[in-house]
Amino acid sequence: MSKKVKKHASSMSFSLSRWFRKISTAKPSSLAVTIIVIAYAIFLFSGGLYTIITQPLTAVYYSQRFLFLYPELGSQFVSDTVIAVMLYAIGFVGLLAVYQSTKYAYKPRQAYMMMVIGVTLLLLAYIFLEDAILIKTGR
Repeated sequence: MSKKVKKHASSMSFSLSRWFRKISTAKPSSLAVTIIVIAYAIFLFSGGLYTIITQPLTAVYYSQRFLFLYPELGSQFVSDTVIAVMLYAIGFVGLLAVYQSTKYAYKPRQAYMMMVIGVTLLLLAYIFLEDAILIKTGR
């Protein structure tokens, strides 16, 4: 019985050390790391941490209309977070499109279209974010 236990223990330690070596030497792709970092930044910029900690209301029905944006800058609804995440993501996709347009030097029409799409998305995100801030400040 002791030989079985020793053999099992030694094979277990070997498999654990091999598993640990595999995990510690694994190199994640740079694309995956970049996507995770950007998603985390968008989550933080949009107020996701505030939403998780305070657990605010989703939206409010007040004076016969729905309020999706909290009317003050000091607090927010969950819908504020969702709107901000979407707008930041649209802006980031616009930046990616502008960057991708530089890769089509020998296809000027495609480069121009990517540039126009990217700048349009970036401007839309900026305009709607500014509008959301103006709504929150009451102007």
